[in-house]
Amino acid sequence: MENQEFSKTPNIIEEHTIHNTLRIRSVAETMPQHQQDKKSLRDIFLDGEVDFMDIEDAEVFYPSKMNEIQSESTLTHLVLQEVEQKEVQPFLLEKTGSSPVILLDYKKESKEKPFIVANTEEVELEHLKNDCIIPVFSKDNEKTIAHQEFIDVVYGAVSELFPYQSIADPEIRVSHQIKGRTPDAIHLNAKDLLEHQKTIYYERMAFLIKIPSITHFVNGNEISLCVGGVRSYNQENLYSKKALEKFKFFIGFQNWVCMNMCINTDGFLENLRVSNASELQTKVLDVMQNYNAELHLMEMKELSQDYLSEHQFAQLIGRSRLYQHLPKSEKLRIPELNFNDSHINTMAKDYYEDQNFSRMEDGRINLWSVFNLFTQANKSSYIDTFLDRNLNAFEFSKGLQKALNGNSDYHWFLS
Repeated sequence: MENQEFSKTPNIIEEHTIHNTLRIRSVAETMPQHQQDKKSLRDIFLDGEVDFMDIEDAEVFYPSKMNEIQSESTLTHLVLQEVEQKEVQPFLLEKTGSSPVILLDYKKESKEKPFIVANTEEVELEHLKNDCIIPVFSKDNEKTIAHQEFIDVVYGAVSELFPYQSIADPEIRVSHQIKGRTPDAIHLNAKDLLEHQKTIYYERMAFLIKIPSITHFVNGNEISLCVGGVRSYNQENLYSKKALEKFKFFIGFQNWVCMNMCINTDGFLENLRVSNASELQTKVLDVMQNYNAELHLMEMKELSQDYLSEHQFAQLIGRSRLYQHLPKSEKLRIPELNFNDSHINTMAKDYYEDQNFSRMEDGRINLWSVFNLFTQANKSSYIDTFLDRNLNAFEFSKGLQKALNGNSDYHWFLS
């Protein structure tokens, strides 16, 4: 795995008719070993040597080339499908006669579990735009990049890179509401305030944009491509002059069974600092274009091939609790585990009771299920730590896999 080379910007495109539900497929095994070091993934699809009918999984799609339409008939086939259709217009493009207007298929879905719970509540984008004030840097009164601007920029970037895919409306979760009042209500009691005299904004916001037409299966679980981000005003010094503002952005997959997030290092930018929306869009596009989806999928699939025994899982739970209280000098010699006792207790409970990722009859549990126990427990994290812990869950699960194969760095958690 570590010796394989993966292109950071592979261009794999579907050369046949586009269907309503596009599926992702790993193609790493379609080449002889002696060719893997000589040909890019793009070359495999362009030189005509691969028999696509022999590939069992679905294609892997990447942002840079996945949306190209090869013929006019293909576009006609996409638009004329007898399904519910929705008009999607990129946020950053003017809707003119020359602008692309894409009709996309949206399947009706039942009410889903939120991707994060904790102390959050769901809000609509219109609520952020119409009902919330925009915080400023107090010393120069320069406005911050508002939550809704962040969402609009990302949605516009997604629409630009995936113009022929189904793009769902943003799912937005907020917490830590900051309340205020207008100057004319300075002498009123809180109970006497009228609605127009109240002001609010949210200190923390997380959002998710699903692309449900790009799917794959891992260990029998359907996962789909998604992008999202986090903004926390508590990480800004609003009492000073305007400075670079911090955001977190990711592109990865969401498990439709439980709505858990699947994020790797390649698709996560923890410290995205920009001064305006234009810079934000540029960096968001860069992350999406360099995201290696095939490598991420391969790593997730490999997790389902390794198992912990009941004794090893018990060791993991116990050691994870001990880890919180290790002396600092000892902690530095052990890989990081960014989960607290509350998360570990949830994992122990779900090991027996979770409908999708609990133990097998003989007590064993594969590492894909362990990873999802981590991400399920992570839903109780605050917004500003949610993505970091999700990434740590994936890295830690891969570390356990290495420990099962003789790597000593993570062996402490299973010994």
